[in-house]
Amino acid sequence: MSSVLERPPAASAGPRVPPRRRTWILALPEARWALAALVLFLLALPLHLLDAPAWLWGPLFAAVYVTGGWEPGLEGLKALKDKTLDVDLLMVVAALGAAAIGQVLDGALLIVIFATSGALEAIATARTADSVRGLLDLAPETAARLAGDGTEETVPADSLAVGDVILVRPGERIGADGRVLGGASDVDQATITGEPLPATKRSGDEVFAGTLNGSGVLRVQVERDPSESVVARIVSMVEEAAETKSPTQLFIEKVEQRYSLCMVAATLLVFVIPLLAGSDLRSTLLRAMTFMIVASPCAVVLATMPPLLSAMANAGRHGVLVKSAVVMERLGRIDAVALDKTGTLTEGTPYLTDLRPLEASGLDENELLRFAAAAEHPSEHPLARAVVDAARARGLAPAAAEGFSAAPGTGVTATVDGRAVAVGSPARLLGDPAHPAAVLAAELEGDGRTAVVVVIDAVPVGLLGIADRLRSDAAAATRALTELTGRAPVLITGDNARAAAGLAAEAGIADVRAGLLPQDKVAAVRELQDEGAKVLVVGDGVNDAPALAAAHIGIAMGRAGSDLALETADAVVVRDELAAIPAVVNLSRHARTLVIQNLVIAGTCIAVLAVWDLVGTLPLPLGVAGHEGSTVLVGLNGLRLLADGAWRRARPDAR
Repeated sequence: MSSVLERPPAASAGPRVPPRRRTWILALPEARWALAALVLFLLALPLHLLDAPAWLWGPLFAAVYVTGGWEPGLEGLKALKDKTLDVDLLMVVAALGAAAIGQVLDGALLIVIFATSGALEAIATARTADSVRGLLDLAPETAARLAGDGTEETVPADSLAVGDVILVRPGERIGADGRVLGGASDVDQATITGEPLPATKRSGDEVFAGTLNGSGVLRVQVERDPSESVVARIVSMVEEAAETKSPTQLFIEKVEQRYSLCMVAATLLVFVIPLLAGSDLRSTLLRAMTFMIVASPCAVVLATMPPLLSAMANAGRHGVLVKSAVVMERLGRIDAVALDKTGTLTEGTPYLTDLRPLEASGLDENELLRFAAAAEHPSEHPLARAVVDAARARGLAPAAAEGFSAAPGTGVTATVDGRAVAVGSPARLLGDPAHPAAVLAAELEGDGRTAVVVVIDAVPVGLLGIADRLRSDAAAATRALTELTGRAPVLITGDNARAAAGLAAEAGIADVRAGLLPQDKVAAVRELQDEGAKVLVVGDGVNDAPALAAAHIGIAMGRAGSDLALETADAVVVRDELAAIPAVVNLSRHARTLVIQNLVIAGTCIAVLAVWDLVGTLPLPLGVAGHEGSTVLVGLNGLRLLADGAWRRARPDAR
């Protein structure tokens, strides 16, 4: 069957990703033509069986041939012009040949079933594109553009041009990739860089479309065309995914050309030899047409792509963007996994781990936390939320704070119970690196914590340690990957060994390789490959990109991952579910199983029907039903992976 691909909108249309929607099947031209052919066939069939005049059912059957056969016939002629033989053309020729010898009903049946097979493949492809196209909706629809005189106008984000200046207010998403001209704010870049904490942005710093502005106001100059943004690249990836073919499919198509030529030659021999031996023209032509139908490799051609496309669509619907059929096929072959730590094993949500009041302060842990939570309470910064949540967990009601102010990159200040309280960065709030608070901060940071100092009336009184939290599904995902590959995952991280070992132990990982630079991560992947392993690397940041590229398969975490990681990775886990990784690996293996099943079904049907026609008398209707029935069966078998149940069975918690 020829592959008819429903292409999503081109990336040049701008960064806006349409909201998710389900493609109505009849919106596909292949499905409309197949349905039209079926309806016309059902209208003509009873008239023909009841021996009605030919002028009643003849035009209906002719319309079946036109509606169901014009498109594959046209594609076949185009292929013939390029000196390739398409099985679509062979099927149309066989149907016309059947009609030429009076088997109009049988030819029409062939056309209907053949058109249905093509529609099934188109549906699988369209559902794949539809599922992944609606996954990401990062960039805002509009942006506030500033004119040269300072006036503001609201414009579509995809109309912004390089050099435009936009105003980004607190809580808004940034409308384009660019650089800060003025203002300061903490920007949540998790969707782009995978960083668990917001990054402080001041004049001269780069910002990305789709990232979330914090409490400050930013003026941003656009430096990249919207068509080159992260979201636009994802749409482009969807296009490429729909057009790629797996190695198995490419091999089948390569063999298909030679097989089709041999089949045509064999058909001519089946026709010529009996004629030379004295057989009558009609029966000989009928046998030859039947042979060409049953020997055509339609089902073989359709064996590979529907399972892979269905698996891609199902994975996309559940938050895993697989960039191509090649990737989907290769995912099932991995036998070793290397995981990054921050943003991959961890969820990127900070929480309070340490309370360290200084002895000289005279405060206990609860008092230290009460002052810190009171000062942080008005703030929306994730570190502040971690402090306030910890206070609530201990039943500490924050005191009222007055004169609150926040300085991006430094911290917050407020008056609590008549005392001036500052909470923030030790590097900014502590001047003396030898101060006990600075030493304690260095100790916390050495253990993989983010250190926050609390200062009351200009005197440091204690430190808070804040860390990222292990994903709730990390341990289950690790166990599932171990079961799938036969070996436990390896942790590769740039963090210090103590912090990495602690998290790895929680996740059930024993092989920890810490303190790695990007080139060291690549070396770790190469080492696994030298042992004969096909390595899957899972990461989220720019420093993971080289390892993602070096691996057999690379998967990026995060709603978009870092810009570079997204570009480099073969797949993206959009919804931050670590359990989706073993699920998509398992789904790939299910797809491979269905491909093998399809090839066995197709090969068996072709062999049985062809031998039957050569050594016996195979009725044309039975040949059509057997051959095209196997094609439809193969298509439907491949579409089984579209069902949500297939994903549920592939998840680790289903086993």
